[in-house]
Amino acid sequence: MAPPASNTREKLLMAAMELFTTRGYEATSIADILERSGVNSGSLYYFFDSKQDLLLSGLDYFKTLLYPIVMQPNFEAESDPIERIFAVLAWYRRNLVLCNLDYECPMGKLALEVGRHLEAAREKIAINFAAWREHIRQCLDDAGNRLPRDLDRATLATFVMTVMEGALMQARTHRDLSFYDQSVQHLRSYFSQLQAQAAAQIRRLPRRKRTNTT
Repeated sequence: MAPPASNTREKLLMAAMELFTTRGYEATSIADILERSGVNSGSLYYFFDSKQDLLLSGLDYFKTLLYPIVMQPNFEAESDPIERIFAVLAWYRRNLVLCNLDYECPMGKLALEVGRHLEAAREKIAINFAAWREHIRQCLDDAGNRLPRDLDRATLATFVMTVMEGALMQARTHRDLSFYDQSVQHLRSYFSQLQAQAAAQIRRLPRRKRTNTT
């Protein structure tokens, strides 16, 4: 009789990904995953062929968790689409504080460790990054005419992710939260400039078009 998939498989995935993203993929053994999950080896090999199979399935699983765990709570806490972006960034800051500046973005950590020599993993990590950016892109789209008409919103979403990843790395490396705060503050200043530019564009429109835009 097969183990109940909804329980055992998720236990294995969560245990494996917790270890892969904290201890490291290479440093984690199958025995470590079994111990952390409380699952026996027979059940593990019923669902997964190998440690690499666990990693690839775990990356798919993490993508399904991105919205309900990271995005949705912060989006529900803020109605303003631009403030939603900064609420997400504040979520990462709280993780830094809770982990005494040891927090790392799970996808960022795995990208550095396995992305260079496991092509299938690199592709799935890229898909996770793309999903993160797409949620931020949606916020930028929802901001409408508060941002300049000619703004490349996809590129800006990439920049937001770059700020987050770089700020986390510097704060952790320097053991100083101010590196994160300063990076986010500069991003907020950039958003203020973009909004001022958009407002100026609207003021330059003829009155009839300005009414339709707003």
